[in-house]
Amino acid sequence: MTGTSQAAAPQPTPDVLAERRRALRALLRNPLLPADGGTSGEYLMVRRHFEWLKQWFADLPAWKLSIDKAVARLRKLPGDPNDPTYSAADSSSGTAFTRRRYALLCLVLAALEQMDHQAALRGIAREVQGYATDRGELRAAGLIFDCDNYDHRRDLMHVVRLLCDIGVLRRIEGEEKVFLNRTDAADVRYEINRHVLSVMLQSSQSPSEIKATEKRVHSPSVSLRISQLADHSLPATDEARNRGLRARLLRSLLDSPVLYFHELSTEEKAYLEKHRNHLLREVHDSTGLIAEVRHEGIAMVDDLGDLTDIRLPDYGSEGQYILPLAQWFVRCLKNDSERAIPFPEVEAQLRRIVHISDAEVSNENPETGTVSRRTHDLLLRLRALRLIQFTASGVRPQPAICRYAAEPAAEVHDDRSGIR
Repeated sequence: MTGTSQAAAPQPTPDVLAERRRALRALLRNPLLPADGGTSGEYLMVRRHFEWLKQWFADLPAWKLSIDKAVARLRKLPGDPNDPTYSAADSSSGTAFTRRRYALLCLVLAALEQMDHQAALRGIAREVQGYATDRGELRAAGLIFDCDNYDHRRDLMHVVRLLCDIGVLRRIEGEEKVFLNRTDAADVRYEINRHVLSVMLQSSQSPSEIKATEKRVHSPSVSLRISQLADHSLPATDEARNRGLRARLLRSLLDSPVLYFHELSTEEKAYLEKHRNHLLREVHDSTGLIAEVRHEGIAMVDDLGDLTDIRLPDYGSEGQYILPLAQWFVRCLKNDSERAIPFPEVEAQLRRIVHISDAEVSNENPETGTVSRRTHDLLLRLRALRLIQFTASGVRPQPAICRYAAEPAAEVHDDRSGIR
């Protein structure tokens, strides 16, 4: 022999494979994973398998994973940065975040940056109101925050609860609903995890770089800023372009409730047709998600249910309304698959499902027109599940909503049936 062969790397044991899967699912569920509190066990799993996880995320969806003694951070990017369905959801009510709540989230984070290790909810509210009042660019964009307005306090409460869920804040005294209803003089106090706060920002470029680029552009737009924050441009070489196509498809398979074929580009369709079996097998082996392939697209079924952040049907306060509304959309789709249902017609149908008084009807909403707050929240949840789509003329049901058809009754599925 003129040389010696290198020994093959030992194959991981079933226990190691199972723990890698649990660690990967933990990061998909909580991309920002603090080392203490309720996520400490998952953090330790991620730390044990960090090198494998880092390589897996880099090779497939092209997401960056970092870890230190305080937090593990998976910097996820969506398959489509302009898709409005990738929204956060309030953990208690399940309602999806609106643009207004995202704007408030940014203002709350800015306020927390200026505070010490603790913060009071009323103090946060005063800071946010000050930002909204004093900054001309916020007023010009139509952002108003008034502590005396119930809906404004409700939006702020949802933002603060989200920050508690992801570990930026830890409540040490009080209850948010007291602030919402103003039923008690006591305030709500939080401890700020400044380390988690420092890794909240996620972008391919820093804000200062984007600002410098905008100075060279005559009329910078919001879409330009988004594309710069998450650079989705495909590289020039064939190999790099294939990696980019694979990454975008895997991001959608991992994050999106449904990947619709008609929304893919010609290149993406061709790549998926050629490599579909391999991609779906890779996702299943590493995450446990099960591919459900239909004529119109692919849904990755979350059979365990713990990657499902928005559920349908929901057995909470509004669950009794959302499933009948979804079933009505199914009938509309079967009657005319191309028709967009006007928002007032959707509102009228929900009124038939459950009585909504005129007092609940809000002012015109920029996304859904004049509808009640309840209707708006339910529609946002259905859109987040990619079961409906908003158009200029109304609501267009999407094919995946047919899995919730009312007939036959025995086939009405629960939230574990594949829509995540």
